[in-house]
Amino acid sequence: MTDRQTAPEPTLEESPLTVALLAVAAVGWTAAMLWSARASITSRADAAMEVTSTAYALPGAVSADLIAGAAVALLALTLAGRRWTLGATARFAVATGTGLLVGVVSAIPIITINTLGTIYAAVGGTVAAAATIGGALAGLRIPRVVAAAAAASVGVFLIGFVLNYFQEPVLNAFGAGDTASSANAAQWFSYSQAALSGLAAGLISYHLLRRAGRRDAPSTGLRWPMYALAGAGPGLLLVIGELLSRTAGAKVLELAGKVSELERTVQELLSTARLNNALIVLFVGALTAIFAVGRTLDSPGDEAGDEPEESVARVGTEAAAGIEAADEAVPTPAQSETRATDGVEGGAAAEPRS
Repeated sequence: MTDRQTAPEPTLEESPLTVALLAVAAVGWTAAMLWSARASITSRADAAMEVTSTAYALPGAVSADLIAGAAVALLALTLAGRRWTLGATARFAVATGTGLLVGVVSAIPIITINTLGTIYAAVGGTVAAAATIGGALAGLRIPRVVAAAAAASVGVFLIGFVLNYFQEPVLNAFGAGDTASSANAAQWFSYSQAALSGLAAGLISYHLLRRAGRRDAPSTGLRWPMYALAGAGPGLLLVIGELLSRTAGAKVLELAGKVSELERTVQELLSTARLNNALIVLFVGALTAIFAVGRTLDSPGDEAGDEPEESVARVGTEAAAGIEAADEAVPTPAQSETRATDGVEGGAAAEPRS
């Protein structure tokens, strides 16, 4: 008796066009963030302002490089997969190497601000690490989920950009006025932005996975937990970016906190706010994707609900047939009289014989 080796399940790849567009959008956004960070840092007059500007620019650059590393690695895997069959190890190696390459390129604009400054080397290393981690995530055998999460992350960035561009009228709508009301309005603005970003993340990821699933057989489609993971992906990437900023970029934040006590407090408040917003995006995105995919599932009660009606109809038919059979078995008064008459006549006819 021999054991049969089962073939591994094929990896459901995303379409090359979708991956290419995603890579272009992610790289473009990362380039804009790095250019903005470099321009903001180099425009400061003294060293203290350069340090604080670097600390402000670090989280955004790290998050953008996470997405760029994942998107470019997906593109590299898609192009390589059209010529070779990549195993799990080769796939992970290609994705991680591509992410590292993206990270090295992204670190150059920051490091070259001042090659003798250790703070810029720390920022460049953090950015490179972020892109490498993003590439490693793309090496997982769920490329469609990673692509949907990356595309949703780009949508989250765009929503944040638009809302921040119109920040003043939005804050006025929330009742910003004096110091207390302005702080309350800023908090509501932050929560609203996070909730709206999570809603967009869940809908974008669901739409991409749903569209890709229509090309597959029903048996090879993704289950609802993968939709939830894709919806939570942007928030998860934001959490990873914040953790990287606090660990790999800890020196930058520490130096910014030494500028003044006020700056230290501001950095702590911003770090806490970023983490809270990332968690809101994570949970709202996951729930939105779950609700969206839940609306497309067939309810078990739809099929089971017809069975009681059919059973009632069948029982009713059988009962009617039983009643008819019982009616035929019970003689009517006329039939009883006829049978009695026949019995009397039969007895009279039988008397001469005796």
